[in-house]
Amino acid sequence: MRNVTARINLYSYQFKADEKEIASIGEMRVTGFRYQSGVAALRIQNSRGEIIVLPFHGQKIWDAVFDGRRIKMQTAVTEPKDTQDFLLNMGGFLFHCGMSAMGSPGPEDDHPIHGELVNAKYQKAWLEAGVDDEGNYFAVGGEYLHSAAFGNHYTAAPTVRLNENGSLLHVTMRVRNLNRTPMEYMYLAHINFMPIDQGELVYSAKYDADHVKIRSSFPSHMQPTTKLKHFVDNLAMDPQIHHIIKPEFTFDPEIVFMIEFEKDMEGWAHALFVNPDGSADYVRHKPEQLDHGVRWICRTPNQQALGMEVGTAGVEGYSVEKAKGNVKTLAPGSEFFCEYIAGYVDKAKTEQLKERINSQMGRQSYQ
Repeated sequence: MRNVTARINLYSYQFKADEKEIASIGEMRVTGFRYQSGVAALRIQNSRGEIIVLPFHGQKIWDAVFDGRRIKMQTAVTEPKDTQDFLLNMGGFLFHCGMSAMGSPGPEDDHPIHGELVNAKYQKAWLEAGVDDEGNYFAVGGEYLHSAAFGNHYTAAPTVRLNENGSLLHVTMRVRNLNRTPMEYMYLAHINFMPIDQGELVYSAKYDADHVKIRSSFPSHMQPTTKLKHFVDNLAMDPQIHHIIKPEFTFDPEIVFMIEFEKDMEGWAHALFVNPDGSADYVRHKPEQLDHGVRWICRTPNQQALGMEVGTAGVEGYSVEKAKGNVKTLAPGSEFFCEYIAGYVDKAKTEQLKERINSQMGRQSYQ
């Protein structure tokens, strides 16, 4: 149960280059600053680490550090830019993608990579303080109004909540169709961790080619090598090959899997990336809300990423996903809502989650 004790409305003009405190509660502290690029940011610190949220630019979670380890992916983009170009801003921990379309556009598509929401300019943003079952927390929220003549008209309102002693982010997204006609939509939580050699993937899906399907095609801006194509062919037959991330594996420029997750008795699906030190990166979601799992792995001399993503469709662009029947529809005035949890868990919690996942799926730990 959550009890909101205070809400602070945020305004872009408040954010300056010099970092200043906005609020504090218990061991938590929130400060605001502006990157050299001009993008406003909130830093939320607790007893375990910190996150950085961009309240007006996509409501991205740009950075996340817990127990001394930065868990987000590594790319050449070290700070957010004031741009609508997805690739120029591809360096953060969590992006909200959609809503009119998402994924890599195909030959028949004219939408930007991962849609308009990923770099949307939010008209409203706020900070909430409160108490829930896990103690004190801060939450960041906002609202983006999208309106296009002869197109979609909606509001998107995400939130991210961090507790005083927590290392997991509680995220929600609520989208309301403001049109008087049905609205097509696609949504993806683009969650980007840092892959580490010899890390192990453990998740609540059947480990076979029928339930873990590799994408054999590549976006037009990527040129796969013969070595990568051969690796893809092997993974298509046996996806378990990639469950231990080995340094010799070819993930250049990227490999993408579509995963059919299974929910537990409480309605949650789980995905862990267990690091060699026993801690893990973790995502929990509800397949009834987000029925498509995506795993994105990129390991090149310039960037390292392990995406454990969940959404309402695959990532091959509007036209391909529409043909597959994956583009969903909101009735006039109705809402789409989803919630999920992403972040870091320590060694003790990791062992509990591994046991829970393997018990759910009726298998032993992967060797």
